[in-house]
Amino acid sequence: MMRKLSLLFAGALMGASAMSLVYGAPGSTANAAGSETYKQLAIFGDIFERVRAQYVTPPDDKSLVENAINGMLTSLDPHSSYMNAEEAQDMRVQTKGEFGGLGIEVTMENDLVKVITPIDDTPAAKAGVLAGDYIAKIDGEEVRGLSLNDAVEKMRGLVNTPIKLTILRQGADKPIELTVVRDIIKVKAVKFRVENDIGYMKITSFTEKTHDDLENAIDTIKKQVPNEKLKGYVLDLRLNPGGLLDQAVSVSDAFLNRGEIVSTRGRDPKDVTRFDARPGDDIDGKPLVVLLNGGSASASEIVAGALQDLRRATVVGTQSFGKGSVQTIVPLGENGALRLTTALYYTPSGKSIQGKGITPDIKVDQPLPPELQGRDLTRGESDLKGHIKGTDEGDTGSGSAAYVPPEPKDDLQLIFAEQLLRGEKTDPAFPPNPDKAVLNQ
Repeated sequence: MMRKLSLLFAGALMGASAMSLVYGAPGSTANAAGSETYKQLAIFGDIFERVRAQYVTPPDDKSLVENAINGMLTSLDPHSSYMNAEEAQDMRVQTKGEFGGLGIEVTMENDLVKVITPIDDTPAAKAGVLAGDYIAKIDGEEVRGLSLNDAVEKMRGLVNTPIKLTILRQGADKPIELTVVRDIIKVKAVKFRVENDIGYMKITSFTEKTHDDLENAIDTIKKQVPNEKLKGYVLDLRLNPGGLLDQAVSVSDAFLNRGEIVSTRGRDPKDVTRFDARPGDDIDGKPLVVLLNGGSASASEIVAGALQDLRRATVVGTQSFGKGSVQTIVPLGENGALRLTTALYYTPSGKSIQGKGITPDIKVDQPLPPELQGRDLTRGESDLKGHIKGTDEGDTGSGSAAYVPPEPKDDLQLIFAEQLLRGEKTDPAFPPNPDKAVLNQ
């Protein structure tokens, strides 16, 4: 399967995470290290010096230290890590939702960067970059030999600085030279459209702009479809890897009038934080269907779990990823930042999603196309080595296939959701009892 990367999130894509950006020291103080701990640290120092002095080739001290730190953190769980200064900056760019760049979504194909689509009203679109173009050179440097991340990094840069692209285009008899001036690219975290009498909203990630983008989507849909005609909304969280915890809370709150959205519980039994909904349902009580699959993780699961437990939405699709942990970002000044797992989150009914995921109210499998059949596209927290064992984790684990067809006409989960909202689809197994989620709450 082709690797795909968006210049909207140029750099490493945000992993499956619910992150708390409350910077500062940990909430509780660990016990002072004992003498045995200091002995172990002395061993580490001795080995470090021996490697520096005796390894067959001179090692890079910075790389040794960073790998040692990451080795310590990854032994805790798959989501704790050290970010050097560059990686920490990338993370800030991702969560902020805007950066200096070109505005194109790209993949790597035949050792060249292929443009999937230029984003409307961005420097790339204005300069004439087209979907299907191949970028062969960046500022005169051959793309062949570069990784996708390396190529993306070269196309990012300061606002108002130019970049020269050499493009190969089908039908053109020679390479096309384009100069693009970088500008601020504002990430659209929510894509939306109207499907006749249904509002469709897809949240791609939870950045600082997600809730505002969602509000804009809802307002626009309301203007396009008269209230008496609008059957309801589809909230698509498939392939959404997560993001900011506060944005997950705000998105959930947009559809709720009251009730607990999520709670987080840390190492200390007293360290419990609860997030509650405020009065006001932005879609005026209209029916809501949430779509999930194995690519829906963490912040996505917070939203789905809250709307499901509070009977505000019907969840359709397949088992979600099952990441129920929260990472706190601790800044280390010019040395980067520490991403540390500090809590687990729980749905309003008190369930931990860790290693289990959200079970949809109605399971609808999405068949794979012939070219993907036989490949393992299943994702799940429970499959990750060293993951924290969830209190509700069972033998079946978490996760499911993480695939969404590119064309809506082939998207059986979306088609089912729309039929459900229109009253055209019923499932005898749903709801199994009167307390389950219903569409007209």
